[in-house]
Amino acid sequence: MTTAPEATPTIVLVGHGMVGQRFLEALAERGLTATHRVVVLCEEPRPAYDRVRLTSYFSGRTPEDLSLTDLRFVEDHGIELHVGDPAESIDREAREVTARSGLVVGYDLLVLATGSSPFVPPVPGKDARGCFVYRTLEDLLAIEEYAKNATTGAVVGGGLLGLEAAGALDGLGLTTHIVEFAPRLMPVQVDDGGGSALLRTIENMGLTVHTGTGTQEIVAGDDGAVTGMKLSDGSELATDLVVFSAGIRPRDQLARDCGLTVGERGGIAVDEQCRTVADPHVFAIGECALAADGRVYGLVAPGYEQAQTAAATIADDETDRSTFTGADLSTKLKLLGVDVASFGDAHGTTADCLDVVYSDSRAGLYKKLVIGSDGTLLGGILVGDAEAYGTLRAFTGSVPPVPPESLVLPAGAGAPAPLGPSALPDEAVVCSCHHVTKGTVRGAVTEHGCTTVPEVKKCTKAGTGCGSCVKVLGQLVTAELEASGVEVDKGLCGCFAQTREELYEIVLALRVASHRDLLDRYGREDARGGDGCEVCKPTVGSIIASLAPVIGASGYVLEGEQAALQDTNDHFLANLQKNGSYSVVPRIPGGEIAPEKLIVIGEIARDFGLYTKITGGQRIDMFGARVEQLPVIWARLVDAGFESGHAYGKSLRTVKSCVGQTWCRYGVQDSVRMAIDLELRYRGLRSPHKLKSAVSGCARECAEARSKDFGVIATSNGWNLYVGGNGGATPRHADLLAQDLSDAELVRLVDRFLMFYIRTADRLERTSTWLERIPGGLDHVRDVVVHDSLGICDELEALMRAHVSHYRDEWAETVDDPGKLARFVSFVNAPDTPDPVVGFVPERDQMKPDLPLLDIGRRPAQSAETALEGSAQR
Repeated sequence: MTTAPEATPTIVLVGHGMVGQRFLEALAERGLTATHRVVVLCEEPRPAYDRVRLTSYFSGRTPEDLSLTDLRFVEDHGIELHVGDPAESIDREAREVTARSGLVVGYDLLVLATGSSPFVPPVPGKDARGCFVYRTLEDLLAIEEYAKNATTGAVVGGGLLGLEAAGALDGLGLTTHIVEFAPRLMPVQVDDGGGSALLRTIENMGLTVHTGTGTQEIVAGDDGAVTGMKLSDGSELATDLVVFSAGIRPRDQLARDCGLTVGERGGIAVDEQCRTVADPHVFAIGECALAADGRVYGLVAPGYEQAQTAAATIADDETDRSTFTGADLSTKLKLLGVDVASFGDAHGTTADCLDVVYSDSRAGLYKKLVIGSDGTLLGGILVGDAEAYGTLRAFTGSVPPVPPESLVLPAGAGAPAPLGPSALPDEAVVCSCHHVTKGTVRGAVTEHGCTTVPEVKKCTKAGTGCGSCVKVLGQLVTAELEASGVEVDKGLCGCFAQTREELYEIVLALRVASHRDLLDRYGREDARGGDGCEVCKPTVGSIIASLAPVIGASGYVLEGEQAALQDTNDHFLANLQKNGSYSVVPRIPGGEIAPEKLIVIGEIARDFGLYTKITGGQRIDMFGARVEQLPVIWARLVDAGFESGHAYGKSLRTVKSCVGQTWCRYGVQDSVRMAIDLELRYRGLRSPHKLKSAVSGCARECAEARSKDFGVIATSNGWNLYVGGNGGATPRHADLLAQDLSDAELVRLVDRFLMFYIRTADRLERTSTWLERIPGGLDHVRDVVVHDSLGICDELEALMRAHVSHYRDEWAETVDDPGKLARFVSFVNAPDTPDPVVGFVPERDQMKPDLPLLDIGRRPAQSAETALEGSAQR
């Protein structure tokens, strides 16, 4: 079938990867989607996704999480997207593209974004069953499935993707080998020193690395499946699975077939506008393009630049002239948990250049800067600590205002304080993905009124690519606000000039046990003597609750002054729902529950007409309870042995688990027991934000531990602890804090991590945000929590022991105290509220049984003006 010619000019995009999607966005930004018909032919069965973070699929991210395509964007701009229907031929004379389905689309302009394909060495046995490449989500799905019946895996290639693939195999529980022909890992990005540091760190993780040797043959068994490899050094390697990640080649066959010019080593030849040299109606961008400087760029940032250049050329806007003459090849990655960065002339190819090197083999650190004869920073390599990458990359090409050695020496080694982003010149590029300069970021603050990083991202697109510049953006925004005379008040609220962390230290050190005392002694002058505000009251209430056993305060949140400090949910120890009713959520540690308790929940739900829901946290929620029914319901639950699930509090919610080694044939540890132990240990722990956890019994991660604030994954050697994940509006997967821990080591590190978080986090700051915000990030947290760099671990452990030993169930205390029950009345004329003066006449059947209330005593007499005080509608 052939589409009919139209008066509206047509742009056909062949390929819908990361660069293709960026090209579509660039068209939309220039209004071209409104004036042109845009047709996209996509080979893969899904729209564009984040190939840079492909390996995060094995850490629990779904294909949907990785998607870069908002279908609303496609619809709003009238883009015709054909997934699973690649272009098969191009007729340049007729200006038509034919897709696999038979669809023929005429074009005025054709853009080729076909990307690259993995290079598979022509070794015997390369097509055996169990051999894979590592390029697409479908590749990963196939590897994951095959690995279920494998024990050992080998990766051919020790470059960027090779190490990503090795990390994936290791995460799947396979004994993993890396075979690299070059004498070091990542030969393109790092030098011998960096390669040595990387090698030591990776081998310490339990992976085996074979450098300086190639693959001669893949050995297969009688059934055609891989059984081993023969290497060029004469050795043999037993393996069940092989992943080829030995480089990429431009996908230029379509171009060859239609007569476009390609380079000697591949790549569609284009000029500085990304227009093919053979046909002005055809463009090529991304990894399939041979740029005007004679290079094929295999990174996403240059591809984004090419997409912008092609769109600007098509728009033919005099104010938006763009050329692509080369690109920054800087990269910053976390491979197998190791920070690796390379920027500028990393290998020192410039004449008369000098190296400044700092190396610490024991710590796995290697830092090298390449300095020109005139002091210009030309490039560098960072392995093990890439904290300074954003600043150093931006200084590349200029003379730093401090001696070069100070840029790589660790703090305390005699070097001056490290440079911050504020020292950068305005022309320095802080976001290479979208070529955003420091001056542009400053302008977003001073000219466009941006005051936060999210606002700057939206205004400039900085930080929306690989994300490595986000920390620098935050520092620049704060510095610019302060330089503009805007006082950046870091105080908690209008009542306190101190941060939450500072207030925590005051409460702990001085044993301040009440909000009133804290406000009168340490509040802002004009706030003293007042009642506080809706920000500081629950925040201070949470601090006091978390430190209650140590400072001599009541741990019960509805005791005395504490009751007035709580948020709406804590007022009634239940979650307020959208219809004004409340949820009842008993704790079910690890999702394990006896039949008798299931029966009790069912009977209560039936008797009170509650909606029941089995949650993703492996417990049963009951919805629809009125305030006055909560004590009756909880009395029955407490009698049956249930405790509060704290679904209403900023505290630990659940510790999810899989079935572990008891039932699962892949389980290597008892995940259920560990989940129950952790949940019972940390139940009721008040914190700046809610906490969620999970324990997986093997690397297949059925409990989704890496989407939690702290997650545990079993290995054959013990437990791996991950921290800082969440499933909120901006999902973040947790990072590895420590590995191969015993039960006691795991509990000790979780104790320290949670108490350090509670001590230093901001109000309502989740562990994920805290981990990215706290200076030094994960490395600093690891130094404090694992290595006790601040000497506070004994104190952190003591605080947790105090919490554990003083824990009391809030609902058990409530139903046993008539005075505490008195608050559970919604309003004086509510149904079933005993009041001899005010009557209640229902307008319709409430469809609820007449159930007895606990004897909560009579409320004090109320006037008509105060009759609604204390209502559920707070």
